[in-house]
Amino acid sequence: MSNAVELRSLSKSFEKVKALDDVSFDVAEGELFGLVGPDGAGKTTLFRILTTLLVPDKGSATVCGLDVVKDLWAIRSRVGYMPGGFALYPDLSVAENLEFFAAVFGTTVEKGYELIAPIYRQIEPFKDRRAEALSGGMKQKLALSCALVHRPDILLLDEPTTGVDAVSRREFWDQLGNLKASGLTIVVSTPYMDEALRCDRVALIHSGKILEIDPPGAVGRRYPLPLLSVTGGERFELLRALREFPEAHAVYLFGDELHYTDKRAEVSAQAIAAEVQEYLAQRGHTDAQVAPISAGIEDSFMELMGGAPPPTAAAA
Repeated sequence: MSNAVELRSLSKSFEKVKALDDVSFDVAEGELFGLVGPDGAGKTTLFRILTTLLVPDKGSATVCGLDVVKDLWAIRSRVGYMPGGFALYPDLSVAENLEFFAAVFGTTVEKGYELIAPIYRQIEPFKDRRAEALSGGMKQKLALSCALVHRPDILLLDEPTTGVDAVSRREFWDQLGNLKASGLTIVVSTPYMDEALRCDRVALIHSGKILEIDPPGAVGRRYPLPLLSVTGGERFELLRALREFPEAHAVYLFGDELHYTDKRAEVSAQAIAAEVQEYLAQRGHTDAQVAPISAGIEDSFMELMGGAPPPTAAAA
């Protein structure tokens, strides 16, 4: 299988800010590939290079076998791009936006309708409504339809579900799954860890550097230290007590629970859990519940970032 995207030692700076720092990875044809990281990680800069809107300072990048600098016009006709935020024309109707984007690519809505039909049919009853009057989820469906109307070879989506309600987010990812099943290559960035789990592979990116690339299920399995879930009343008092435990490596809030990481890789998680339970009881937290858990992407990301705040661990 050939690659739809190839990056080699890609770097880009804006004055003193290094947005991308020696980034290298491949995306296979037909893959659903996720870029996962917080705001400012470099995701948007990377997408703008892949869509030929920015030129890298060093390194190389190809999309569909075409160089992003030398072959920019050929790339633009083969890429569907959905930038972060609503980037369509608010004063045009749903139908007019779709017709405009089809015309830009030298085609018609009729020629691309088969691909977009499962998505567009959901908003077609509102085809005469101005885009600015649509709900967040409907705007999202329109933007995706406009990115697909010319039947691209690859779809690039920069945080497409930010600010969208949970139901619309699930529907959107179901649509991406259907597009992937049709053979379309998709590269999507997201700050949401639950969305990352739906990708074939994810690249964890922070401060312009790729920290790790793996299938989502493999990322957590590489976590190097014992990890515990701790629940109970007075969470912030629990947090303080755990961080004062002599063997604590890291302690973070994860929703309604705390994730405690111990320094001692050679000690079993069960033994550490019993020790932490006793320690907390001595500190007055007799209602605390302590149990070993398997690490998720969030835990691994925070460990790789050396304690920086995690991306959003939102529920689907």
